[in-house]
Amino acid sequence: MRTWSVDLIHAHDARSHALAMIALIGRAELPLVVTRRVPFPPRSVRLKYGSRVTRFIAISNAVRDAMVEGGIDASRITVVHSGIAHRTHAVEPRDWRSELEWPADSVIAGIVGAMTAEKGVDALAAIAAALDSMVKSRTRVILLGGSSKGTQEIQGLTVHSAGFVSDIDPAIAGLDVLWHPSRSEGLGTSIIDAMSLGVPPIAFSVGGIPEVIQHEQSGLLVPAGDARAFAAAAARLVEDSGLRKRLGDQAKERAKTFDAREMTKGTEEVYQSVLSG
Repeated sequence: MRTWSVDLIHAHDARSHALAMIALIGRAELPLVVTRRVPFPPRSVRLKYGSRVTRFIAISNAVRDAMVEGGIDASRITVVHSGIAHRTHAVEPRDWRSELEWPADSVIAGIVGAMTAEKGVDALAAIAAALDSMVKSRTRVILLGGSSKGTQEIQGLTVHSAGFVSDIDPAIAGLDVLWHPSRSEGLGTSIIDAMSLGVPPIAFSVGGIPEVIQHEQSGLLVPAGDARAFAAAAARLVEDSGLRKRLGDQAKERAKTFDAREMTKGTEEVYQSVLSG
């Protein structure tokens, strides 16, 4: 900060927010912009979210609403949706069926991200238990993230833990459906990634996800935590290839709304607004 004589500080996460607050002690003239990504009310509002922060950027309306609920004035918050980078080349889907020797008519669903309880991986057993035997026999699930554990059976459902995958685009493009049983989500960039590749998502209607997925148009939304409803939505997409195709095509168009260039433009506008006083 001192070396480059900066005009503005932008903290992009909770840790950098705390570090910036310390670094800016005695530097009241420097504006601080803070991005918040989680859809629950902040703690320590007086200390970390007080007047020292010049402007907040919320990555979704759901995040903004949670901040207002926590006591932050809405006039101090600007919503700038997260975006993904524009792809300049076609993505060759990874052939999971050949690689894992799965039946040619199997429908491959994927869960992408950190394999934690918050991201809903613990809901997988309940979803599997709610699937009927015919749907279960046709479905294969791949976990893209966490540790590699190979193939296992969960409530009669075949699940392959691929672990961390460095070349993620082909891995996602090789899916037929994205399952996103997250309990909490600021926006859901893994959903946007899948949609941009024409993979239709199923997700719990939590946080900022309804701002991304248009129900029955670019994916399917189900009530938060309702494993039976999630399983019913999964069964629809297993049984109806035409619906998968229609939702996938529209998902690809919808994902264009969440472009990194628009995110950059929105962030720049916040900078200009702050620096102009």
